[in-house]
Amino acid sequence: MSLYLKEKMLYCQYVGQYEIIIYWSEIDNAYIAEVPELAGCMADGKTYFEALENVEIIIHEWIETALSLGREVPEPVGKLMYA
Repeated sequence: MSLYLKEKMLYCQYVGQYEIIIYWSEIDNAYIAEVPELAGCMADGKTYFEALENVEIIIHEWIETALSLGREVPEPVGKLMYA
């Protein structure tokens, strides 16, 4: 299976299943969206929805980069337990 096809299949399968945490950052004066299951995967936006749209793009790019480097893409766990 080609890398492109594998990437597209994983992206379509996983993108909506990773937990995304969105919060307001006074320091950045923006909403921050983080994906805890994907190390370093985060984005920002002027609005809540812009941050969400941006992080979906970053999830795709994270998966694309991991596959191109031969790294594993973790399966989504869903809601993580923090508190």
